[in-house]
Amino acid sequence: MQRQDLLRDENWAVIESLLPEGWEDKTRELGAYQRKRAFPGPAELLRTLLIHVAEGHSFRVTATLAEEGGLADVTDVALNKRLRRAGEWLRWLAAGVIDKWLRPAGAHCGEDLQRIIMADGTAVQEPGSKGLSYRIHYSLELSSLHCDQVKVTGPKDAESFSQFSIQPGDLWMGDRGYAKRSGIHHVVSQGGDVLVRIGTKSMVLEDEQGYRFDLLKHLRTLRRQQVGDWAVMISYDGYQIMGRVCAVKKGEAATRLAQKKILRENSKKGRKTKPETLEAAQYICVFTTLDQSIPAEKILMIYRIRWQVELAFKRLKSLLGTGHLHSKHPDSAKAWLYGKLLTACLLEALAAAATRFFPWGYPIETAARETA
Repeated sequence: MQRQDLLRDENWAVIESLLPEGWEDKTRELGAYQRKRAFPGPAELLRTLLIHVAEGHSFRVTATLAEEGGLADVTDVALNKRLRRAGEWLRWLAAGVIDKWLRPAGAHCGEDLQRIIMADGTAVQEPGSKGLSYRIHYSLELSSLHCDQVKVTGPKDAESFSQFSIQPGDLWMGDRGYAKRSGIHHVVSQGGDVLVRIGTKSMVLEDEQGYRFDLLKHLRTLRRQQVGDWAVMISYDGYQIMGRVCAVKKGEAATRLAQKKILRENSKKGRKTKPETLEAAQYICVFTTLDQSIPAEKILMIYRIRWQVELAFKRLKSLLGTGHLHSKHPDSAKAWLYGKLLTACLLEALAAAATRFFPWGYPIETAARETA
């Protein structure tokens, strides 16, 4: 998004048409805009913040550009304070854009499967920090490949399905980091299903009689191209969750690659690699609560496309620069992150709107309502 394009009124009208209804009133309700001393209105505030967030300009440069564009008369210090107060508003805007443009109602992936959501998380660092400062929790809806939900938390909030709200009938998919009983219970208790990759130590599995399920022992029975499908259950907080383990043996090349990666990572961390760990690397294993009406082969094929959410994170970090924060102040950092996520959602919404083709170049729904 180039500065000269962002400052053009006709293009800004298109951006405004993508925003959720009542977004200007919400600015005041959430405390992001209260007085006209520096900004004539909420639109000028948002445009100025997007110059800072979307283009990566410093507060000083942003303030200068805003003044040149007739948007505001504000200092860099005052603009920083405005950003700190705008975090919740930017989060609300991002969620609203998702609801309005990126979450197709009733989207299904096949006649026998519900809506599929892929969850993942990524770490974001403060300036000068060598460790994790914040975590972005992100979910992607499969049929549209659009963002479904997004949330920013501190470093102590681990990746978990519990970070997301669940709609009945949704199928939530995640990597081994999401193979946690609490998160799975969160999904199942609200009427959803899960599909997660697991390792031999990810969760305590039980067979239908309540005895411990020896995953590696069952995996050893598989031959190449043979798919395993075993009924299991997990216990959490007094509840028993019924599910299945579906697994397939890797080819030789894929096995060598996985084992090499394990050895390299353990060597860096000074850990000894157990023979069982290398043996388990020969297999792909997933746990799902989907019933037997979905064949194990299809379940594994569904999991194969989970990497799409990782591509979304790569776009966020490489194209929008979300990998490193520009401020150490907690409120500024969170607001900056939500501004980046709003930018990503607006870009996706622009692409979604383009597929609906308007010969005149923009949607008229908002304008029609205002003139009615």
